[in-house]
Amino acid sequence: MLAGRRFKIRFTPDQLAYADRVAGTCRAVWNTGLAERRMYRRDHKWINYGQQCRELADAKTDPEFSWLAESPGHCLQQTLRDLDQACRDHGTWSINFRAQRKWSPSFRFPEGSKLPVSKLSKRWGSVRIPKFGQVVFRRTRGLGGQVRSATITREGVHGDWYIVFLVEDGIPPRTVDPAKPPVGIDRGVVVALALSDGRMLDQAFTTRAEQESVALLQRRAARQQGPRVPGTRGKAGRRKPSKRWLATQAQINKKLAKQRRRRDDFTVKAATELTAQHSLIVLEKLQLPNMTKTPAAKPDPNQAGAFLPNRAAAKAGLNRAILAKGWGKFARALHHKARYTGTLIVMVPAAYTSQRCRQCGHIAKENRENQADFQCIQCGHTANADTNAARNILAAGQAVTGRPTEPGRQPQIAA
Repeated sequence: MLAGRRFKIRFTPDQLAYADRVAGTCRAVWNTGLAERRMYRRDHKWINYGQQCRELADAKTDPEFSWLAESPGHCLQQTLRDLDQACRDHGTWSINFRAQRKWSPSFRFPEGSKLPVSKLSKRWGSVRIPKFGQVVFRRTRGLGGQVRSATITREGVHGDWYIVFLVEDGIPPRTVDPAKPPVGIDRGVVVALALSDGRMLDQAFTTRAEQESVALLQRRAARQQGPRVPGTRGKAGRRKPSKRWLATQAQINKKLAKQRRRRDDFTVKAATELTAQHSLIVLEKLQLPNMTKTPAAKPDPNQAGAFLPNRAAAKAGLNRAILAKGWGKFARALHHKARYTGTLIVMVPAAYTSQRCRQCGHIAKENRENQADFQCIQCGHTANADTNAARNILAAGQAVTGRPTEPGRQPQIAA
């Protein structure tokens, strides 16, 4: 099976500057290609990867665009190939341009046979990359397979550089063990994972001191000269950020990256443990982009230019709490680890799973008195609210898959 191996890179100063230029060229190719595709779509036409690739080859011969030839050609072609696949999967108008101040730079080398990897010591390895030369990386584990491709990416706009090898590990797909029990999982903001068997899996990804340190740096950045003039919008408010602002942003990103690594570690370990213990795992099918949207402004009909309260501050806090628990990362890690154990992952609708009584099936908003306690107003059944929801999720998944449910109880499918 295909698997990823991620290592931290130690670039030389020249390689670091060159990586920035290559990433900027790939970003320009993506934005130009997307703009061209949108222009064609306005005329009800379609342009494919082959035509754009030929245009890219012609542009390299033009002295005005000679900077295109400085970057590896395979990286630029792969950028157009990724753009073509994204437009086919999601539609041309749903793809975003890559902004210089927001996009995490990355580029891919699609031919693994041209990327020889060697071991320098117990902790360090090197790979020869076209036009980069010998690149040293922190060897925290073996590759465990044949390299198919490699992606060089930076963690955030000002973070560290990493190389991700796509390898064929040679492990065949596994079949599920029916003797292992099924489990339902309810993802929450207070407890990350509540299981139907009563277990709670959670971890603090940051401390109070770290949060105060990030807030202090953010206030410092607000007083420095950033890339935009406060109170302005559009191109008129753009300016070159100061070196102090860039240095502060680098410190903020370094602290936030530590939190992300802790969250990634928790999600991977939890997914590994759960897929090894269970034959069926049921999750709610959550639309996370819609759940974490900023509420729309409410104009005041009685006063021009004024707005009514829309609880935007409370919604922003809920959005941060949802994203801080890594719900989406856990689901992706679960699907990845399930390939090695044969565990079946089922997604069920999330409606009413937290309001339905697992004992009698009665649905009412009043059943859940608060975040932690559940008490059915019809039969009086009491339980932990998250555990009750996880059991409803498990019952819905068993009904979908035809698995047997608890004795004497009918499965309830979420509406």
